[in-house]
Amino acid sequence: MEDPSPSLKELTKRLTGFRDERDWKQFHSLKNLILSLSLESAELLELTQWKSDEEIEQEISDPAFRERLGEECADILLYLLLIAERADIDLARAGAGKITLNEAKYPVEKARGNARKYTDL
Repeated sequence: MEDPSPSLKELTKRLTGFRDERDWKQFHSLKNLILSLSLESAELLELTQWKSDEEIEQEISDPAFRERLGEECADILLYLLLIAERADIDLARAGAGKITLNEAKYPVEKARGNARKYTDL
């Protein structure tokens, strides 16, 4: 049986331990972490560059593509965890709060089946 996934809190603790063992916190200003998150997001985008939606959907079944996709997603997640830790943000709580806000901005009866911004509904 596979190990259960760690919680965000457990993952953050492991990540900050990794960082602290290497004395890297000195490089992790909030600005540097945000810049690094943006750079990692660009690497995720690069996986889709010059490809159609159909090509990308087909690549999901390719183990090598899925591995690269997973690694880029993980890089983004890890920087996001470091940003949240640095800014003392509870990501799970912030995420739940954002869903609640979006539920109010995008009521099902107005938003279902379209991609318009809430100000245009």
